[in-house]
Amino acid sequence: MTKFTTLASALGLAAALAAPAAAQETIRAVTAFPSQLAFSQSFLGFVDLLNERGEGVVQIQYIGGPEAVPQNQQMDAAARGVVDMHYGPASFHLGTMPEADAWVGSTVTAMDARENGGFEIMQEAFAEKLGVQLLAHIDSGIQFHIYTVDEPGRAEDGSLEFNGAQLRSQPIYKAFFESLGAVPISVPVPDVYTGLERNTFDGAGWPIVAIKDLSWDKFLQYRVDPGFFNTDLGIYMNPGKWDSLSDEAKEILTEVAAEYEQISYDNFQEVIQETDATVREEGMTVIELEGAARDAYLDAAYDSAWARMEASGTERYDALREAYYDR
Repeated sequence: MTKFTTLASALGLAAALAAPAAAQETIRAVTAFPSQLAFSQSFLGFVDLLNERGEGVVQIQYIGGPEAVPQNQQMDAAARGVVDMHYGPASFHLGTMPEADAWVGSTVTAMDARENGGFEIMQEAFAEKLGVQLLAHIDSGIQFHIYTVDEPGRAEDGSLEFNGAQLRSQPIYKAFFESLGAVPISVPVPDVYTGLERNTFDGAGWPIVAIKDLSWDKFLQYRVDPGFFNTDLGIYMNPGKWDSLSDEAKEILTEVAAEYEQISYDNFQEVIQETDATVREEGMTVIELEGAARDAYLDAAYDSAWARMEASGTERYDALREAYYDR
């Protein structure tokens, strides 16, 4: 090595030592649900994985759930930069973004949709309609079920009779419940337990993995199978915050987000099996629809979601149905 190369090396080392290290980016995140619920716990698993991979580059700081920012204000808070990241259901915003029904009425996994172009279409919709950067569709593959206090009657064709039954509902399955002859009732989640305790209504729609989180299974003794719909839980970022991140931080976030779609899917498939076994052991009766009655039940469910999106007039309807629906 000549004295010139030695000098150059020395100068390079000195410059490297003198250069300030790139500042670690911090992303402030909120969840639509309280931290103790299974869905929020799953998001915190994403946070842990990202913080491990992004050490020294990018970290997520969990601020809290609805106690930090009201549930129905979190998406707007992310869009305006009040927070940097939000995790919650897309269907909370059906009125503004009817494309959310693509996730609700999906019969494919989030991983499939990322491969077939569906995820990219949803990114465009979230950016245009809600002003956020869609990062991931996690916790997919979880279906909803109708749970009842008493056993529903059976019609001659094998279908279940819900005429006049008052079922706790939410916007995504209101039309489906009405098609069954049930009366959908809007009850805030914190009030459902008391309502069941007082026999205020006859049943509820709810994801299978969360039925025990809130102890509703103490009253809901019957579950209708098959499940219907799909969870619509996404991770969204403020676009300005996203744009401000280094390329390295963006790459880490993108890679971990895609990886966690698979991880969370696998985790919840195990939780579904465990929950199913537990509620059966504890006395819940599972009513299994079969044959034509099963097909008609599922048709009514999925048709209600896709018909709602089609009626909205969105130009993305055909492309999203092609990507997300394969029944």
